Amino acid sequence: MLPKQRSIDVTQITEWRDGQVRRSQDYLVAEEPLEIRLGKTPLSVTMRTPGHDLELAAGFLFTEGLIAGREQIELLEYGEAKSQQASGNIVQVQLSGTSLEPDQLRRNFFMTSSCGICGKASIEAVKAHGIRRPNPTFLLDPDVLCAFPDTLKAAQSIFDRTGGLHAAGLFDVQGKLMVLREDVGRHNAVDKVVGWALLDGQLQLPLADYALMVSGRGGFEIIQKALMAGVPLVASVSAPSSLAVRLARETGLTLVGFLRGRRFLVYSGEERLRPKSVPPASVGNTEHVVTQSDNRDRTSAAKGDDHGIGTAA
Repeated sequence: MLPKQRSIDVTQITEWRDGQVRRSQDYLVAEEPLEIRLGKTPLSVTMRTPGHDLELAAGFLFTEGLIAGREQIELLEYGEAKSQQASGNIVQVQLSGTSLEPDQLRRNFFMTSSCGICGKASIEAVKAHGIRRPNPTFLLDPDVLCAFPDTLKAAQSIFDRTGGLHAAGLFDVQGKLMVLREDVGRHNAVDKVVGWALLDGQLQLPLADYALMVSGRGGFEIIQKALMAGVPLVASVSAPSSLAVRLARETGLTLVGFLRGRRFLVYSGEERLRPKSVPPASVGNTEHVVTQSDNRDRTSAAKGDDHGIGTAA
């Protein structure tokens, strides 16, 4: 029997406020290593928040291009270790209908919770094979998009208590939140969402008719994983990286950053964002030069949060 996994820990703290000192308790987000084994062979170790580990493993296999569908997963379960605690940090996978090259198994898949691609040999090593241009007919009303952050925040139960988690949410074109997953690593949260879609069976991959919202930066690996899952639009509350923008533009993905309130920036694929009352010809006709005032607005917005919605970076 596996130990009960906890996403939250409690610790003793000393609080200083206006010259007054008091001792109390605080909630911390849990962070533990998860080893994914392919048979008996270690494939990946990632620092993650315990919970939805099988989804994380399945999503990782899919977004890394190691499997193409649920039918290739023959076995997915917690592995055995010398202690119950260690067993809760191992997921064992057996695949069928796929043959992995030795180089794929030798890749350095060690990941920190803050950056999924840390430790990988090069950018080329993480560009998964088979990335296709996402659904060109996907359209989303900007008013619907602007409601994503509030919906995501309202569903972040663990973040409300700890203030230290990333979130990823999958939305339909009406703005309905299909699934939300939280994790100390933003890339893990995305893998859990993809893994849920792969294992649950409610949605079919590719996720061509859904948008992905993440509560941190829109980094390169987030875009890569979204593309592998067939997601046509990715939105974040903070800035994307230059490499993420480049990848989005090269593949035709819609990338939105600084999504807060009634304002957002579109870095790629603006044709997918179309108000219901505006004809296609009028979208994208207004040019604007970025000014110092715009940059001040973005800097001010970036101070709002980098993890959950509405927390300090």
